[in-house]
Amino acid sequence: MAARFVGEAFLNSALGTIYDMLISPLLVNFIQRKKLNRKLVEKLETVLKAAHAVINDAERRQIEEEAVKHWLDRLKYAVYDAEDILDEVTTKAAIQKVQGNSLSRYVNLHGDGEIVTKIEEIITALESIVNEKDGLGLKEIPVEDMSWRIPSTSLVGVHQIYGRDQDREAIVKLLLDVTNDGGISVIPMVGMGGIGKTTLAQMVYNDDRVKQKFDVKAWVCDGQEEFDVLKATKTVMEKVTSSSCNSTELNTIQESSKEVLAGKKLLVVLDDMWSNNYDAWISFLKPFKSSNGGVKILVTTRLDSIADMVKTIPTFRLSLLGDDHCWSVFADHACLNSAEPHIRSALEVVGRKIVKKCNGLALAAQTLGGLLRARKEIADWEFILRNEIWELPKKDSGILPALRISYHYLPSHLKRCFVYCSLFPKDYEFKRDELVLLWMAEGLLQQPKSGSTLEEVGSKYFNDLVSRSFFQHSKTNENLFVMHDLMHDLAIFYGGKFFSRNFELKTADKHDACPRHLSYGLVIDDSLFSEISEVCDYLKNARTLLNISFETWEDSTEEVDLCGLFAQLKRLRVLSFKFFPLSLLDSIGDLIHLRYLDLSHSPIETLPESMCKFYNLQTLKLSHCARLEKLPINMQDLVNLLHLDLSYSAIGVLPESLSKLHNLQTLKLTGCERLEKLRTNMQDLVNLRHLDLSRTPIVEFPESLSKLYNLQILKLRRCGGLKKLPSKMQDLVNMRYLDIEDTNLEEMPKGMSKLKDLQILHYYIVGEHEENGIGELGELVNLQGSFHIKQLENAVNSSEAWKARMVDKKHINNLWLEWTSAEYGDIVDSEIEKDVLDKLRPHKDLKKLFIWDYRGTMFPDWVGQSSYHNITVLVLRGCRNCWVVPSLGQLPSLERLVIKELEKVKKIGGSFYKGDGTHQHQETPFRSLKYLAFRDMPCWEEWESYECNDDDDDAPFPKLEELIIEDCPKLRGDLPTFLPSLEELHIRGCEELGCYLPRAPIIRQLIIDGKQEARMRELPLSMLERLWVNGEQQVEYVFEAMTHTQPTSLSCLGISECSTAISFPGDSLPPSLKELRLYDCKNVEFPMQHQQHESLISLTINNSCDSLTSFALPAFPNLKFLTIARSENLTSLELSQSQSLRELWIAECPKLEKIIRVPGSLRELRIRECGLLGEGIERKDPHIWPSISHIPQIYGHLLILLGLVNLLHLGAAPPILQQLQARVQETNRSKLGLSLIRRPKESGQE
Repeated sequence: MAARFVGEAFLNSALGTIYDMLISPLLVNFIQRKKLNRKLVEKLETVLKAAHAVINDAERRQIEEEAVKHWLDRLKYAVYDAEDILDEVTTKAAIQKVQGNSLSRYVNLHGDGEIVTKIEEIITALESIVNEKDGLGLKEIPVEDMSWRIPSTSLVGVHQIYGRDQDREAIVKLLLDVTNDGGISVIPMVGMGGIGKTTLAQMVYNDDRVKQKFDVKAWVCDGQEEFDVLKATKTVMEKVTSSSCNSTELNTIQESSKEVLAGKKLLVVLDDMWSNNYDAWISFLKPFKSSNGGVKILVTTRLDSIADMVKTIPTFRLSLLGDDHCWSVFADHACLNSAEPHIRSALEVVGRKIVKKCNGLALAAQTLGGLLRARKEIADWEFILRNEIWELPKKDSGILPALRISYHYLPSHLKRCFVYCSLFPKDYEFKRDELVLLWMAEGLLQQPKSGSTLEEVGSKYFNDLVSRSFFQHSKTNENLFVMHDLMHDLAIFYGGKFFSRNFELKTADKHDACPRHLSYGLVIDDSLFSEISEVCDYLKNARTLLNISFETWEDSTEEVDLCGLFAQLKRLRVLSFKFFPLSLLDSIGDLIHLRYLDLSHSPIETLPESMCKFYNLQTLKLSHCARLEKLPINMQDLVNLLHLDLSYSAIGVLPESLSKLHNLQTLKLTGCERLEKLRTNMQDLVNLRHLDLSRTPIVEFPESLSKLYNLQILKLRRCGGLKKLPSKMQDLVNMRYLDIEDTNLEEMPKGMSKLKDLQILHYYIVGEHEENGIGELGELVNLQGSFHIKQLENAVNSSEAWKARMVDKKHINNLWLEWTSAEYGDIVDSEIEKDVLDKLRPHKDLKKLFIWDYRGTMFPDWVGQSSYHNITVLVLRGCRNCWVVPSLGQLPSLERLVIKELEKVKKIGGSFYKGDGTHQHQETPFRSLKYLAFRDMPCWEEWESYECNDDDDDAPFPKLEELIIEDCPKLRGDLPTFLPSLEELHIRGCEELGCYLPRAPIIRQLIIDGKQEARMRELPLSMLERLWVNGEQQVEYVFEAMTHTQPTSLSCLGISECSTAISFPGDSLPPSLKELRLYDCKNVEFPMQHQQHESLISLTINNSCDSLTSFALPAFPNLKFLTIARSENLTSLELSQSQSLRELWIAECPKLEKIIRVPGSLRELRIRECGLLGEGIERKDPHIWPSISHIPQIYGHLLILLGLVNLLHLGAAPPILQQLQARVQETNRSKLGLSLIRRPKESGQE
């Protein structure tokens, strides 16, 4: 039985690993076979036990006593060496045990005599270290229980945030302040580490009011001593464009940013800023200074000097949490409510004393709460309260005592895993599975028991660290995790000199730095490898060379001996070298300890056979090796390979030897576009648990796939050619995750009910036969997340539907119920359809419900019952036979409701608001609803008003923010009379609607598109920011209202289809207007152009303003985008003096013959069907020709129409025109203008 080694984090786990190797049969038999001295091994074991006896005392004293810390560091070095030599011996023993293994001809191991010498040297070093323990006064002390366990159910996502409501309101108020709209406002938030700055910034960033205010938001994590202007600017650019930015030229990115940010309201949160480099800060601000949309920047920092440098308004100082709020944080994470009532009060007394020691720091309270989450004995809480670590000095480390305590009481195996994370930079977003593979390669995971895998052990470790707040869920991606910067500091502190990051090599004392683990990131260039080469003698025992974040490979400017480098780093267990040059593959051949090799993105076409000598290799990553077409023949020699990633490689055929990797557990082939089929002997991969074939052209599977009995995860997403699954899928009884999203399956295989452990199944197609019918879902009670049932018309009666047991599937959050759309003339029994849907009722905690193409005439009672208290989204679509909308007003949490294509509904009456048949007290109807859309309702005539006064507390829709009614041609009225929270109203295609629109005091966007006469009693022009109206009556009404009320907030105005002769009030545009779009308004008088319209950024005139014969840009000094189409009388454009115009589109202007002085700022010119203008270009008109040659992008309809054919033939055109691209541009609204008016979005889920 293995001894229990408890003590300092690294040494405890490492000593346990060494001891297990010493007593392993593999090593014992090897020693006997080689006739080596067994006493040598026993001597090593004895000296290790002597060291172990005092480790616990040394750990306790190392914080205060430098000599003890130095002693522990020396012991670590010796233990590392011992583990390495024993790993080499064990590898040699394992290889020689396998007779005939081709590996033996490759592996270069030390001879027996050399191994004995090395072990003797290690024993001598250990004895010297152990002999010093008495001089240091180290003694054996009782071992504290460090195995406090967190139940697996304690992995929580989002906790409530306490004590920051007033702070949030104050910052939101600053962000919403319009005083400096059009300029740059910088709000610095200052507070000490762990106080909650990032959490508060996240609350503000996601506040609904802030979302409405800003067109674009960007979150930038800094966290570095030097402010990276390029990284920060790229982050903003990527957020604005919703696409990746690959440029590394700061000037190029900033120029592009200026263009795309023009006129937009931008919020940037710059989190955790440390640099006081003023020049870098000014450089970051450059692209924002020309924006007149308004830029707000919220900067979080610990330093007053940073705040003073960036602020444009007074600094916001975040205070410590009060004791009560700090207690709430602690109690929440300690899950105090789960304690028995009779001890809860006693625990609170002790807990509040602990909280006082947290000094108002939220992170400290959160972490200690997590530590005590599973301990509900008063003695345990008293023990933490009295712990001597509270009294230890911080010294220069700045580590909070509360965090030291939380670390101290981590189980020893978790300590080592946590410290390993110090290799990653601050604000790094961790992927759990990727980190587990690294832990596994480094030997940080205990051997699994009871048939589980190392990956499962690692996932459990990770979940434990999350539950104790050492990791937190990322706010940007629910599948990623982050580490608070104070936690990161804690990991670095305990990692000490054994863990290093490449940027530290510049300042580290190279004679003192002998790291065993090294990470590098950012740009890979000669300087990085020069640094590594300089300290190579001190890295020769390194186990880790890990690439963290890769951006680019710089061309070589000097000779760097990478082959020599790898020849010295022979103890590597982890090598991550993305973009690995082909010529260097043979240089890593002697890395016999290697367990993790990442060569992703390398330009390799094939792998040498020598790659197969990595006997210990567990993980091989070759993703995005776009030229890699084949693997080595002797893949079977990688006998310990567990994880193989070939994603997005050029692999077309898998080698026969791959099927002999009997230990392989994960095989990723995502995006292998040449892989059309799998080998027929797949069943030989007996331990395969994860197979990813997403985005491959696979059409069918071999039946042998059904014999992978251990398979748990099968990903087939976007396999567009896949129409069926293996017929014996039911044999994969361990399957938990089956991703068939975006495939073209025609039916499900029979017997799916046997997959009782299945948790993720994106959809199920109901078949016509019992073996693949809806009843097969009955046993799948573990389904979770989102689930979509298709072809429900094949559920022929309610008894079959009941067999699905949907009410028992408690873990499904989002449910789609879909029938195939009925053809007209199909015979449908509406009662049977209603009974089927009734028996498909889900559990009461469902969050989102989608019912598509239901064929009954009425919905069952459960749809809309208030007992469904968690439903936030409900979509009824394509239910063409339904003539009545169900009662939905009492769903307490409903936020988003879409009713679409209910073609037989004529009236929505009072039952829509109430009367769900539950006989419960009726609450305010739709009390949580924020978004309501009616679309494509051809027979809907009446929306019955809810009888109440506007100021009645029970008035419906108190929180409704957006109302959309589209393509309801028979709707006459009535609409709700008062919507206090409405911000956006869209009405389109409702010709009969003639009632007054709802009174909406805070409305910001109004779109009325169509011939309907509906209008507001009083148009709130002082609040409106975006307005689109259509038709004479609407346009006249708006212009009349503008003569009485100045639209002070209006930024976007669009009018269309107005034949009335009408002028803008005062013959000028509203001063706040940024975008104007005129369509089919031939008699509208364009405002006099001798006035300055400084705010206007975008202007579209399409088949409008016939009186316009010339257009002078000087009246619009900040105009960036100009579109003029179908302007019959326009003869000239004068663009002189403009320094802002970026894009000019001209189409179907038959009389336009000259453009005067095209500005140098123009980046894009599109001309379509302007005959005279083409002739002017052909004549080399001096008003046009010299000024267009600089334009990077020029597009024409056809070269003939532009009159440029002869010029191109003669070579007379400038180079840019010789590359002219002929593109046919349609003259429609969507392509002849750049709109800032946000049209209502059609959700993909609708």
